[in-house]
Amino acid sequence: MTQEPQDIVVEEPLPTAEDLAPRLEALLLVAEESVPAATLAEAVGAPVPLTEEVLAGLATFYDETGRGFQLRNVGGGWRFSTRPEHHELLSRWVMEGQANRLTQAGLETLAVIAYLQPVSRTRVSAVRGVNVESAVRTLLARDLVTEDGQDDQTGASLLRTTDYFLERIGLTSLDDLPPIAPRLPDASALEAELAQLAGGTDTDGQVGND
Repeated sequence: MTQEPQDIVVEEPLPTAEDLAPRLEALLLVAEESVPAATLAEAVGAPVPLTEEVLAGLATFYDETGRGFQLRNVGGGWRFSTRPEHHELLSRWVMEGQANRLTQAGLETLAVIAYLQPVSRTRVSAVRGVNVESAVRTLLARDLVTEDGQDDQTGASLLRTTDYFLERIGLTSLDDLPPIAPRLPDASALEAELAQLAGGTDTDGQVGND
């Protein structure tokens, strides 16, 4: 009796620490929030213990080589940040000279935060269609926005504008913000969402107050 040939399953070899290091760096460079080691391990297809070992090794390497940034395990996840000893330099560079003027990306990011606050970085990125981490760092450094609270579902930090923001644009309250459409391109969909958020939506689809 002839037996049918069986498919041979070839398992992919596990990545080595040398393979993982650049992959983890790439993921963390575009991450907007701290990323748990388990999430990173799944993304790179490696065991969690090995992933944690590589992350700790990278953090030590950056410390020992005196890089201007550091890798930290904060709030249950890993993320890059600049070193505290360079904060004064960075603040001065952001606040002075040509850097004192917000770019178009910065202005659009600030507008989204102002009209949707409190809002997470992920939500702002979704509205703008691009990664907003760099723009948000600039806005935080200039005290135009602040991190205040966490999203109940995702645990992500929420962004709000500051009193200094109102002072700079000459308003006494967020209620005085003008219509958003003239300030953001193709903002009709965002305006509709803002109107819904402002009024709340019942389960039957009717708009009502919270």
